[in-house]
Amino acid sequence: MSLAFGSGLTKINPKIAPVHSIALNFLPLSLFQIELWKMDPDAVKSTLTNLAFGNEILAQEKAQSSSAFNEEVDLDELMDDPELEKLHADRIAALKKEAEKREALKRKGHGEYREIDEGDFLGEVTGTEKAICHFYHKEFYRCKIMDKHLKALAPRHVDTKFIKLDAENAPFFVAKLGVKTLPCVVLFSKGVAMDRLVGFQDIGGKDDFSTRTLELILIKKGIISEKKDNEGDEDDDYHENSQRTVRSSTNPDSDSD
Repeated sequence: MSLAFGSGLTKINPKIAPVHSIALNFLPLSLFQIELWKMDPDAVKSTLTNLAFGNEILAQEKAQSSSAFNEEVDLDELMDDPELEKLHADRIAALKKEAEKREALKRKGHGEYREIDEGDFLGEVTGTEKAICHFYHKEFYRCKIMDKHLKALAPRHVDTKFIKLDAENAPFFVAKLGVKTLPCVVLFSKGVAMDRLVGFQDIGGKDDFSTRTLELILIKKGIISEKKDNEGDEDDDYHENSQRTVRSSTNPDSDSD
């Protein structure tokens, strides 16, 4: 067996050339290399193998020990971190407050699209911060389209009240608010009419718009707020109407002036 030392290419066979007869100044040998050189070739091989195996085991044990230690430390820190506990408590309190607010609003008629009478109109629009009232006619096709979209939006936007009023049965408020074209969706903020949608003029003038299109217009007008992806997703009507448009009317002049 031949041994090569250092970075050179010189090879020495200890069976042919004993250590005491060789000059050692031709290679930069370490003390460890010299000791290996004195040993029997088989012993050298065994020693090197044991060293490599031992180093591998030590490295594995060190890595496992370090990983276990880090995991233990991380868990202890997370369990005892006062900032994390405070964040968790604040989050629970915020969710509880939001749930209580939603329940209070639902008791006031929020979260659903409801029909009201003329006698209830003032109380409905002044008793809440934001309200949307659809003045409609039961025979008008476009009013039915608007109904479908508002019904889908109501449970998604609980902060805003969604109601509708038959224009034929509410002549006083129709005249007072200057409602001349149906459908007419009037937007109220603290009881004051702040804006309105007249017919489908703001929605492209066509019947086949999606619920999302109407939602974006109402968001832009400030009467509802944009929702996160995981908010209000329990309503199937919203998703269905957002992906599928309503059948176009066979009578494009179905509005009433």
